[in-house]
Amino acid sequence: MRKLIISMVVGLAALAQAQAGQDKSQPKVIADPAEYQAYITAINLQDPAQKAAALESFIQQYPATVVKSDALELLLAAYGANNNQPMLEQTAARVLAGDPNNLRALAVATSIERSKGTPESIANAGANAQKGLQALAKWTKPEGMSDTDFENLKNRMAEIFDGASAFAALQSKDYAAAREHYLKSLAKDPDNVLDAYQLAIAELETTPLDLDGFWYGAKALRLAADNDTRDAIARYIKGKYKKYHGKIEDWDKFAAAVASQKAPPANMAELIPPAPTPCDLAVRAVKDNKPEDLSLSDWEFILSKANCSPANKEAAGIIWQTILDKQKPPQRAAVKLQNKKKTSPAPGPMLKLPGVLVLSATPKTMQVAVTLENQCAKKADLAVNFEKPVLHPPAAGATIDVVGAMTAYRAEPFLFTMEKGALQRAKPVTLNCDQLRAGTF
Repeated sequence: MRKLIISMVVGLAALAQAQAGQDKSQPKVIADPAEYQAYITAINLQDPAQKAAALESFIQQYPATVVKSDALELLLAAYGANNNQPMLEQTAARVLAGDPNNLRALAVATSIERSKGTPESIANAGANAQKGLQALAKWTKPEGMSDTDFENLKNRMAEIFDGASAFAALQSKDYAAAREHYLKSLAKDPDNVLDAYQLAIAELETTPLDLDGFWYGAKALRLAADNDTRDAIARYIKGKYKKYHGKIEDWDKFAAAVASQKAPPANMAELIPPAPTPCDLAVRAVKDNKPEDLSLSDWEFILSKANCSPANKEAAGIIWQTILDKQKPPQRAAVKLQNKKKTSPAPGPMLKLPGVLVLSATPKTMQVAVTLENQCAKKADLAVNFEKPVLHPPAAGATIDVVGAMTAYRAEPFLFTMEKGALQRAKPVTLNCDQLRAGTF
């Protein structure tokens, strides 16, 4: 940002020097020979620091001079060429106090306010930028300036005003307005790394996000001049890329593929497909695995997505049938009782779930958490209806084995239903939920 300010004011220095005393529509005549000599001496100095000191002395000695506005503009250019930002800011304010629509002073003030980065300064930069854009639209070429210099200066100031307007809109989360102004600014200077990066943010923060933002992010990374800037940009852009795309491993391939292009490619949706949704993952899990090899947690996840689509309903049906199959009784139809001649019916469909966490219980029903995720979240995923009333229901927080027949499930919010439930003793379980959250399981 500092380089942008200095580049702009150096360009203004040449213009101010060329125009001093040349406004033929309103000629300015210094009647006092001593005043005239002091002015001419000051503006002809080549060293920026010496010129600034001489102009300050001239303005102090002749506060009512007819060339005060010219002297202040030349002073603005001198401080810019001397890289004196505090005095540059102060002088811009002095110019604007007498001429609120002075384009060169507005451009300097806008750049400096934007560079500070505080909420107040960004708002000030945005206000100055809007005023500058309005004045710039009416600005006509000053007499004595070449067409080329006029266009160059006009473009430079438009870039500053559009960039600052965009940044103010970005801070207000007006992403559409930010995008509009950033595109105008980058049309004037395609290699402006700050505007390219902030345009990427504007496009990636919209809902739904604009994939072109990844192209501008890759562009900003390519333009970044130092490692600190590059690292800061990479953290944001790559984080957004992984969140949207589901992986980061192919970022370098994407960035290399678009590096030489002058604009975002038309096939961004093909280059960066979105990450699979949870509904997609549920269908894929059934396609890529044997249902019986999946964990109970996987089963719950797949069943919970049953309402997403016909494909999800089909996947859930496969999992539910797998659960029912696991509850089938032995193949023989009867079991011979020891020391007795008659037989008894084979036991009905049953499933044993070890180490469930009791959340609440009555003599007839019990709400429990089966999977580790739900146990840590204290979230019920199984409702048990006891086959016989339980004289001493387990207390909340106890871990116990439960046996029964899974008869139904509800997808949203997910809940299994078990009938003919019975309890068995189980050893207490110590949950390590910190490890679960850290992803170390």
